[in-house]
Amino acid sequence: MNISKQEDSWRNFQSAYILEKKKNNLFIQFIKIITGISILLLLAAALFFLAKFLLFDSKELSEQKNEEVKTPVLLSKNELNTIIDKINLLKTEKNSFDVNTAEKSYKVVTNINSDLQGFLLAKIKRLKTLTRGKPQKIAIVVMEPDSGKIIAMTGFDLADPDANPCLDSTYPAASLIKIVTAAAAIENLKYTPETRLYFNGNKYTLYKRQLKDVKNKYTYTVSFATSFAESINPVFGKIGKNYLGNEKLITAANMFGFNKDVDFEFPLASGSFETNSSKYHLAELGCGFNTDTTISPVFAAMLTSAVINSGNMMLPGIVEHVTDADGRMIYKYNSTKHLAAVNPETAATMIELMQKTISHGTARKSFRGYSRDKILSTLVIGGKTGSLYNKEHTVKYDWFTGFGKQKKSEKTIALSVVVGHRKYIGTRATSYAKMILKQYFK
Repeated sequence: MNISKQEDSWRNFQSAYILEKKKNNLFIQFIKIITGISILLLLAAALFFLAKFLLFDSKELSEQKNEEVKTPVLLSKNELNTIIDKINLLKTEKNSFDVNTAEKSYKVVTNINSDLQGFLLAKIKRLKTLTRGKPQKIAIVVMEPDSGKIIAMTGFDLADPDANPCLDSTYPAASLIKIVTAAAAIENLKYTPETRLYFNGNKYTLYKRQLKDVKNKYTYTVSFATSFAESINPVFGKIGKNYLGNEKLITAANMFGFNKDVDFEFPLASGSFETNSSKYHLAELGCGFNTDTTISPVFAAMLTSAVINSGNMMLPGIVEHVTDADGRMIYKYNSTKHLAAVNPETAATMIELMQKTISHGTARKSFRGYSRDKILSTLVIGGKTGSLYNKEHTVKYDWFTGFGKQKKSEKTIALSVVVGHRKYIGTRATSYAKMILKQYFK
């Protein structure tokens, strides 16, 4: 009996031991499984974050690379000048050019109207063959007043064949300055086209006695519009000296942009307008009867552009765009306002005055019969003439700046022409202006 109890006790002990050992083994296996799963999860997490990091870094690098491809370095106007300076725009009717420099290759597309430029180049070529009436200088500029785009630019200077006479700002402005004086009179003195004005003596002289405010039996009475259209010096001399004065004249000239550099693709100064202590000089400035006030042909076109564009003067631009060797755009012309020269009401009055220059003023001879012309009769045409010898009295500069606008559309151009005549007077600036209008609007 005792032996039997001992055997049962041994069996129970062994069973319990085996059961406990199985439990321990199961626990150890469980721990191993949990540890293995944890390690796998940690590895998976590490791999996930590593893959995400690598993918993000690769994506970022790819985006940076794409950004570098999509965003080329843009050209400044100074840099652009070094490229287009290799193109002689005065002597070609092309508007697209391949330019190769030591560093890079470029394709330059301009705003030039090939038909109009080609027409003008033919005229220029013929001029150079003349023995009598060949000018010393000629410069022609045509632009869109609302955008500032220059669509034609040509000319020559016999003294300097490599020069661009359209950019020269040393021409005497002559009576073109009456545009500034007239605008100042409208805004400061409240002049209208019908305002009555008075002068004594010759229309085109400027003696000190003519600046006196006297009325006698020798006095002529004219309207403000007629004074402008016929470019009457004593009237504008009195406006400058007696009615506007130094401060208002300088302010008006600055409002139109005189004495400033123009942000153009080529170096360009507008012109010079400066007063001195002489009261008589104010009269000279007011009417343009002096060689101190100067202007460039591009800026002369800008003056008219401001008038026809409701007083807003746009920066000129001759280059439409530039691409690099890979076809990427590195320069694009953007129409930009330069300044507000006058208010829209003043501009509207100026248009009326400039129209009378064509119909009844100093340009009427060249434009005779324009109202019956098939092309010109469809346009509103206005302008201002001017003429003055240089300081040496060897070249007579003959100016026209004006505009043509289709009556049934918004199509408009502004233009300027200056011809530097030598001993013999050849084709006048107004005649070139008429040719340009007919060619462009035909």
